[in-house]
Amino acid sequence: MRKLTYYVALTVDGYIAGPGGEFDFFPMAATMEFINAHYPETMPTAARTALGTDGLPNQHFDTCLQGRGSYEIALKEGVTSPYAHLRQYVFSRTLGPESPDPAVELVAADPLAKVRELKAEDGGLGIWLVGGGTLATALLPEIDELIVKLYPVVAGAGIRMFEGPDAGFAPRAFTLKDVTTLDSGANVLRYERDGQG
Repeated sequence: MRKLTYYVALTVDGYIAGPGGEFDFFPMAATMEFINAHYPETMPTAARTALGTDGLPNQHFDTCLQGRGSYEIALKEGVTSPYAHLRQYVFSRTLGPESPDPAVELVAADPLAKVRELKAEDGGLGIWLVGGGTLATALLPEIDELIVKLYPVVAGAGIRMFEGPDAGFAPRAFTLKDVTTLDSGANVLRYERDGQG
């Protein structure tokens, strides 16, 4: 059974992006060395090429999932396949029916059903949930692991880690498995859903 991991940057007040989807306030450069050493596949393909790290092998994930908002960040820059080194799925009921890129599969159906299908595949690496908060809320029953890059930043408003019309009070327990403190003051926290190996 493949694992679904929500790997995401987060402010100390719980936001993954600003109100308009902006994320440039995160001091990403401060975590670049850690990302390249441990999660190189989470860098967009264009950034990997620009940094000369496109030859680094995928270590944890071979598939990525995005909501429409996350995907549109790339589309606004004219990038139709932001993670060309991964199998890409975009969940949206309004983007389709034709994908802007043959390497990106649009999914308008139930996200939980699709994720359960992907998790049941034999072999391969894990599945990375890129974002956003609404898709994360829909997929929460299937999230096995949280990897949170917690930055010493307060946003004040924006897109929460879990949000949307389906968000509600429904506590789920995760166990902290690892903490890496970076020189920048950011912490990388790895949690496993209770009941996982």
